[in-house]
Amino acid sequence: MAIAIDLNGQAALVTGGGGGIGRAIALRLAAAGADVAVADIVPERCEEAAARIREAGRKALAIPTDVMDSEQVRAAVAQTHAAFGRFDILVNNAGGVSRRDFVDQSERSWQRHIDINMTSMLAAIHAAAPLMVAGARGGSIVNVSSIEGTRAAPGFAVYAACKAGMESFTKSMAIELSQHAIRVNAIAPDHTVTPGNRGNRSGPVDPANWKEPGAEAQDAMNRLVPLGREGVDVECGDAAAFLCSPLACYITGVVLPVDGGTAAAAGWHRDPDGAWTLAQGLKFG
Repeated sequence: MAIAIDLNGQAALVTGGGGGIGRAIALRLAAAGADVAVADIVPERCEEAAARIREAGRKALAIPTDVMDSEQVRAAVAQTHAAFGRFDILVNNAGGVSRRDFVDQSERSWQRHIDINMTSMLAAIHAAAPLMVAGARGGSIVNVSSIEGTRAAPGFAVYAACKAGMESFTKSMAIELSQHAIRVNAIAPDHTVTPGNRGNRSGPVDPANWKEPGAEAQDAMNRLVPLGREGVDVECGDAAAFLCSPLACYITGVVLPVDGGTAAAAGWHRDPDGAWTLAQGLKFG
């Protein structure tokens, strides 16, 4: 018997759904049968992702949204419910980070990191959960965290704190909403090829203009990942679609690493000779 992810007829909202991991999640949800609203700060990305969803035979809604404005987030939730007549799936993917030592970071920068990575999730869940409860069909919420939520992240301290908070909030919400059959989980990616980390941070997604790492840098990156390569966005899309589906009906309150094994490795990596090492001169294998 074939086993497939089936989200037929469900309605979803994906924040930051116009590019990278968010876009991959939106398209995977649509491929599994869901109607999907895409909220993204870049209008062209909203429209492109929505067009792809319609090509898959599903209803789509493009909602240009600045998730640092909680009222825009709430409006996106309301628009999704009004357009599709129901609300079953929420994916909080929108986020962002810039590297800077904490002591050199302004309070305005702290607040922007908190607003985009943490407050946007709180606002979305606060608006969406009552709609799921009223619908009496249960529901699924997936928060997109990061490996940085569970390890030290010099230069990214506020971002990492937000992701740690997201993971704790995920577990609390899983318990609070369990009586309504609303499941709340998170995925935690690490090195994943996205438009942002290839320099395509604004405008339409265009892989032709991406800045690719040199061979030496790519090799060094690959050796950090036990599975030997960076992740691709559709792998996060598959994980999120699974968590939203009936196949995961007894899974709630988990943080699922989608990282090729880097969290499990905890700093172990291969040196250029292929031996496992934690530091220069300390080799195993």
